[in-house]
Amino acid sequence: MRRLEIGKPSLRWRVTDPRAEVTVLTPEHPLLVGPNSIDAADWAGWDKERGLYFASRWDDVYEPLLAMHDVDEQPLKGALVSGIIGNGRHTHTSLVLHHQMDKLVPGAFCLMANLVQPA
Repeated sequence: MRRLEIGKPSLRWRVTDPRAEVTVLTPEHPLLVGPNSIDAADWAGWDKERGLYFASRWDDVYEPLLAMHDVDEQPLKGALVSGIIGNGRHTHTSLVLHHQMDKLVPGAFCLMANLVQPA
């Protein structure tokens, strides 16, 4: 079994500023390059928050793809982690894509399309 833990207390493991800078840690990762190339423009226009319930710890099979943080906080890397397990991929995202898609934020749709691609 592979381990991925959600941070507790949850108040410490979230980014509530919708304009918080997003750092791409692995720009060539398949989930960030296809079918849509995810770049700075995809993080513009977000509403309410970036993400909730970030992963705090994970096994080495997982790779963190993004880092972000609220003002005066340390960067969190658990918003989007992904790993190849067996014949497939397990991806955990804490990004509030559902809220952004409800607000018709284009970048959220681009990222969601990437996340549902075959492993």
